[in-house]
Amino acid sequence: MKMLNKLLFVVFGLLLASMSCAQEFESQAALFVDSSRSELVEAIDNIAKIDDPRVLPTLKALLDAKLFYQEESKQLFTVETFEQNTTVTDLFSGQVQNSVGADDLKKIRITNKIRRTLNSNIAVLELTSKNQELRLSAAKSLASNPDADLRDEIVTAIGIEKSPAVLEYLRLGLGLIDIYSDNQTLRMLAAEALSETVQPEAVAILNNLAKKNESGEYTESNVELAKYAEKALDSVNAKLRFFGFTENLLFGVSLGSILLLAAIGLAITFGVMGVINMAHGEMIMLGAYTTFAIQQLFPNFLNYSLLIAVPAAFLVSGCMGVLIERIIIRHLYGRPLDTLLATFGVSLILQQLVRTGYSANNVSVATPDWASGFWQFNGALSLTYNRIYILIFSLVVLALLALLLKKTLVGLQMRAVTQNRGMANSMGIKSSWVDAMTFGLGSGIAGIAGVALSQITSVGPNLGQTLIVDSFMVVVFGGVGNIMGTFLGALILGISNKFMEPFTGAVIAKILMLVFIILFIQWRPRGLFALKGRFVED
Repeated sequence: MKMLNKLLFVVFGLLLASMSCAQEFESQAALFVDSSRSELVEAIDNIAKIDDPRVLPTLKALLDAKLFYQEESKQLFTVETFEQNTTVTDLFSGQVQNSVGADDLKKIRITNKIRRTLNSNIAVLELTSKNQELRLSAAKSLASNPDADLRDEIVTAIGIEKSPAVLEYLRLGLGLIDIYSDNQTLRMLAAEALSETVQPEAVAILNNLAKKNESGEYTESNVELAKYAEKALDSVNAKLRFFGFTENLLFGVSLGSILLLAAIGLAITFGVMGVINMAHGEMIMLGAYTTFAIQQLFPNFLNYSLLIAVPAAFLVSGCMGVLIERIIIRHLYGRPLDTLLATFGVSLILQQLVRTGYSANNVSVATPDWASGFWQFNGALSLTYNRIYILIFSLVVLALLALLLKKTLVGLQMRAVTQNRGMANSMGIKSSWVDAMTFGLGSGIAGIAGVALSQITSVGPNLGQTLIVDSFMVVVFGGVGNIMGTFLGALILGISNKFMEPFTGAVIAKILMLVFIILFIQWRPRGLFALKGRFVED
């Protein structure tokens, strides 16, 4: 009973404190109306000390010239303009006031002195917030726009901040302020702080400090500072080279995952069936257009569109693959050149159908909120979320395909037909059915590759043509029909291509990769992993 009474007493005390803070906030905010400049500055300082969630939005609204009041009632409102619509919101209740028009309100005007007071208080509130994301955002803003008037607030925040990410930007902001100080000791400390980060702003300052004129003398008057900056640049440049290498590696792995998605379906149809499918790129294109169609059909479910598009694209491209196999391919087994010409004709037909159904112009596929943005490691290294998700997605597809081929009856029958068609037929396996399902599976995987590719490139009728050559290169290099070989081949080609591009350019890099694969196949005709299929015996 005593514990319950204590709990009720604490809750009651908190409610009273909250009500007191709310009343104090409203009384101080009311002073914004018809106050002198000095009174307004004092009211801003007082309101910034109140523990109320409305404090920070109110000060920001005042700074952004969005705080208004009604002359008769002296009631405060925030006014937001969204294109043609204007939203008027009661400052205290937070409710939208449809009966109040912006023309009935008068803006609270501020001077430069008031603006400096607002900036100072907003910086303190953001840098001392319990929300780490808000503190990080504020620290980044101070680093990108250093304000000497906020130096004391930054120093105070550095003394209490625990997050390494926030601390990095706070120290960067302080360094960018102190580097222009008249105090040479502060300048040396600022240079030391700037040398510990790889943010572009810091690197630019160090380069400027270490700059020399034509006679080899430092342009910076403080020679000791210039020498330190030059020495610090060696360390910074070493970090930049490491992060540059890491970025190329990550982008190479990302490109490899894209090549894997594009080629893994071809590895099945080309490796298992021996069919040179020139329409494989169009299966990818159909998957991308299916994603676009899903977003058009369900515009209110954009964040779920990709999840819906994956099975839909698999079905659309898979069914198209089965249809092509039943109508054309099954009559051409054992005639690879004929299948090449036939599927090339199919690719042209599919491209024209898309141009007729949509248009010859590219279409835009939206990216959901959860796949937008990028992961910022530091000032020199970042990776977009969509590429990270594509990498994970490609690995999931690879794992599921491996399980299908190794652990299911369909996979067992596929491998049986691949190794010995005659024996598989004598054991009761319908090889024609297996061929259709295999071609459909390869085409379906190409379709879900189109879903992923729609997030990083434009979607158009020629989408598949840009990927078909790369897909064949991956399959041939890794070993025709070998899933693990396709995986390793995609990674090797993707990483190698990204490391060559800075030196040779994208086009020359692809040409060099093609020459490398031709030479490699001369040495290992079966690719990285030896082929196991029915045409090995041929």
